[in-house]
Amino acid sequence: MQQKTSELLVVTKAKELCAYVITATQKSPKQFRFTFVTRMQNLALDIIEQIYRANEEFIGPGGSAAARQQRLDFQHGALTNCRLLAYISELALTQQCILPKQYAQIALLTTNCQRLLGAWLNSDKKRTSSAAARGEPALQ
Repeated sequence: MQQKTSELLVVTKAKELCAYVITATQKSPKQFRFTFVTRMQNLALDIIEQIYRANEEFIGPGGSAAARQQRLDFQHGALTNCRLLAYISELALTQQCILPKQYAQIALLTTNCQRLLGAWLNSDKKRTSSAAARGEPALQ
């Protein structure tokens, strides 16, 4: 998968996670289709959606506090969904819905997304606090 130069790394990694989850769960036993499989696939898609929504919130001078809060909510939602996906994939492993190597890869990809989301949150927090220290309007 080739990364676009304007695409955030967290978006690229979330896309990799989603693609892998969909591929890994395609051949899961049918008995798990409406429990683990659908849930894992939907969570992976939701992670991408929330990252895109967070990135669409206006950042910069003149941005509103509501937009900043909305961005923060989307970022935290994506982070929570990463954690849920990691847990559900662990449960899917114990129920033999996915293979150990598939679980290991999902765990690695969700951890990467969590780290990148955390770095993004910290970056936004630093940008907002440094702008306030300079007396500029808060960056969102």
